[in-house]
Amino acid sequence: MPNTPIFASFALLLGAVALGSCSEAPAEQAASREVTGAKVTNARMVLSPVSGNPAAVYFDLEYAGDRPITLRGASVKGAESAMMHTYGEWEGRQQMMEMTPLVINAGDKVTFAPGGQHIMAMKPAAELKPGGSTEVTLTVVGGKTFSFPAEIRGANDER
Repeated sequence: MPNTPIFASFALLLGAVALGSCSEAPAEQAASREVTGAKVTNARMVLSPVSGNPAAVYFDLEYAGDRPITLRGASVKGAESAMMHTYGEWEGRQQMMEMTPLVINAGDKVTFAPGGQHIMAMKPAAELKPGGSTEVTLTVVGGKTFSFPAEIRGANDER
């Protein structure tokens, strides 16, 4: 077949055009990284009485998205790292432990509160002081995120 190289080149060109038309524009990709339908209220980070020890982040979350999401991680601006924690029983005692991913369905209300689910902000920076605020970011399976401000409270303030 004398035209095979021409046909192959034409087929590759059509394939590349078809694939290129399926990709999102950069602005659309950036916008799609945000979780929609999540509303956080009562967000606060409570510092430890010992400087440099972990701080705890609490908040109320309402979700009105069109499909379930699964929380898998957190970060806190000004902290070296952050982990989602909860309490569970081990050897007959209640102990704090790392939380497994949390599925949240449309219409769910989830509370992160003292004695239950919370975020531990490890090695918070000295600049994080009572009366200020910081940004908390939650990550869901698939990589989307949502962020919200959290008021910073001292160890003796209301949790």
